[in-house]
Amino acid sequence: MNDISKRRSFLRVIGGASITSFLCPNYVIGARPSSALSRSGVLVEASTFKDPGGWELDTQHYLQMGGNYLLAHGMGKPVADAKTLIDLPSTGTWNLWVRNRDWCKGEWKSPGRFQVLVDGIPTTKIFGQADSSWHWESGGTIKIKKAGKVEVSLRDLTGFDGRCDALYFTQESNPNLPTGELKELSDWKDELSGRAQEKIPESSFDLVVVGGGMSGCGAALAARAQGLQVALIQDRPLFGGNASEEVRVHSLGIHGYGTEILKKIDTAHYPNGNHKAKIDQAKREKTMAGSGVDLFAHHLACGLEKEGDKIISVEAREAKSGRIRRFRAPVFIDATGDGWLGYWAGADYRYGREAASQHNEGWDKYGDLWSPKKPDNRVMGTSVLWNSERSKQKQEFPKVPWAMPVAGTNASVEGEWYWEYSENQLNQIEDAETIRDHMLRAIFGSFANAKKNPKYAPYQLKWVAYIGGKRESRRLMGDHIYDMHDAVERREFPDAVVVEKREVDGHFQRKLKGAKQDFLSAAMFRHTGGHYFIPFRSLYSRNLSNLMMAGRCFSCTHVGLCGPRVMNTCGQMGIATGFAASLCKKHTTSPRQIGKAHMQELKKLIGFDGSKPLGNPSKSGH
Repeated sequence: MNDISKRRSFLRVIGGASITSFLCPNYVIGARPSSALSRSGVLVEASTFKDPGGWELDTQHYLQMGGNYLLAHGMGKPVADAKTLIDLPSTGTWNLWVRNRDWCKGEWKSPGRFQVLVDGIPTTKIFGQADSSWHWESGGTIKIKKAGKVEVSLRDLTGFDGRCDALYFTQESNPNLPTGELKELSDWKDELSGRAQEKIPESSFDLVVVGGGMSGCGAALAARAQGLQVALIQDRPLFGGNASEEVRVHSLGIHGYGTEILKKIDTAHYPNGNHKAKIDQAKREKTMAGSGVDLFAHHLACGLEKEGDKIISVEAREAKSGRIRRFRAPVFIDATGDGWLGYWAGADYRYGREAASQHNEGWDKYGDLWSPKKPDNRVMGTSVLWNSERSKQKQEFPKVPWAMPVAGTNASVEGEWYWEYSENQLNQIEDAETIRDHMLRAIFGSFANAKKNPKYAPYQLKWVAYIGGKRESRRLMGDHIYDMHDAVERREFPDAVVVEKREVDGHFQRKLKGAKQDFLSAAMFRHTGGHYFIPFRSLYSRNLSNLMMAGRCFSCTHVGLCGPRVMNTCGQMGIATGFAASLCKKHTTSPRQIGKAHMQELKKLIGFDGSKPLGNPSKSGH
C-alpha cells in the first residue's frame, strides 16, 4: 500500500508560495517525468472512453492508486463492452500494455477478468488475474496494417468487478513504464495526453467548498444565499455523498435551524439502499442546479497552493478528461469527509480512537468500551448497501469460491447499515479500495449462500453499491475538540451553531465480541436526554487561518463524532460555515475572528437567536 504519511513530500516552494501537490500535474510543480520513462507510445486512459458501455467510472480511489478506472460492476452478469477510438500513427507491430489488478487474488479463478479488443479482435491475454496490486501487464502484440483510427474495447468476462485504469500502445519491445510512484505516474499521463502543455484555467470566488455531500451542499447554499460567488467541487457526478442514489443512506438527525436549506437536499426516511433515493436525488440536483452556485461535479481535488497559514488556491482534475482547473478564494471549506484540504495544507488532525484517559471517554455503566486504554487506529467503518428482488422463476447465480473466505456461512438476500467493515490494520482512506472489495466479497458470498435455500431460488440481485459509505476517517482539529461529555452533559456554548438530540451512537465489529463475520457491526448507545450543541470553534482549523470544515472531518474525538456524524447534523455544520464565510467577506476577516467578534451576527443568520423555529427530529437510526 502507499504510505499516506509520505504525501507531503510533494511540498514545493514557487515564487514565495508553497504548492502542496499529490496528484497535481507536473506543469504546476515545474518538473517533468523521468527521461527514462517511455513516451513514444499512445496512452488511452479508461476514463476517457467515449462509450463506457456497462462499465462504471470509479473515482473514489484516485488519490490512492493514480487513476479513475472503469469497473465492470455487473453483479455476476458480464456488462456491455466499453468502446473508444484511438489514433495509431503508423503501421506495423504494436505492443499493448494494460494497467489493471486482480482484486481478489487466491487459489481460485480470479473474479474480475476481462479482455481487450482491437478492431473487434480480442487479444489472447486475459487481464485481471495476475498481480493483486495495480500494475502494467503486457497484452502481447498487435499487427496494424493501416495507420489511423482503431477501435479499442474492454470486454468483461465475469460481471464481478474487473477494473482497468489505462492502456498503452507502443512499438518499443520493452517500454519503461511508471510503477509505484503515483506522482511520477500522474506526470507521465499528463505528458502523453498533452495536458502538460495546456494552460490551467483559473477562476476566483468568494468561497470554495470541496466536497458535495450534505455538508458541502449546505455550505454552498448558505453562502450563496448571502450573495457570495461560490464554487462547489464534488468528486462524483451526483451531489449528496452518502445520501446520493449511489450510496443510498437516508439522512438522519434534526434540521436544527437549517430547515429552509436542508429540506431541499435531504432524504425521506426510506429503507437504506432503497430505490427511492433516486427521487431525493432528483430533488437535490434540481436545488443545486438552480442555486446560482458554480457547480463542478466529477472534479477531484488533487492539491493546493499555500502561503504561510493560508490556502491560496485548490486544484481539481475533471474525472473524464483529466484536465485541471484552479480555484482561488480568500476562504475554503473542507467538506471532503476525509479532510483532504486540511491534510495537504498541514492542518492538525487525528485519526483513530483516543486513549480513554485523554478525554475521560472509557467504559460506561453498560460495559461498552467507548475508548481503549491506549490509542489505536480503529474507527467506525464503511458500509456497502445492497438488496435483491424476487422474480417469478428460478434465477441462477454463479459460484463465487473467492467470496467464501469472507462470507463464511453467512446467508442473506439484503444488506443494511450494519454491513460495515473497519479493521484496525486498515486505514479507511489509504485502504479504501481494499475495504470496499472486502464488502463485495461478503455480499456476493452471502447471497450465494442464501441461494442454496430453495425459497430463495427465485431471487436475483437488484442493486449492489460500488461506492462505499464512510463514517469516519481524519478529523481536523479546531480551537475546540468536541467530545462525548459535550453531548451527554448537553453543554451550552456561547458560540453554538449546530443543535442535535440523537443518541451518541458508536459502531464496532461484531467479531470483537466473538462473532464469525468481520463485515457486520453492532451499535452502542448513550442517550443525551435532550438537545446538545456544537460550537463554531469546532468548525475551523486551529492552525490554518482561512480553512473551515463541515461534516465528519470536524474537530472532535472519535466518540465525539458518534452522535453528530449523521447527515442532517453535518448539513447544519455546512450551513454554519457557509454563513460564516459571508461574514468573513463582509468584515474582511478570518473564521477565528468571526467567532471572537461577530458571533451574534452569525447566530442571527443561522437562527440561534430564536428568529427561526427549531427543526423537528427525523427518525432515529444508524
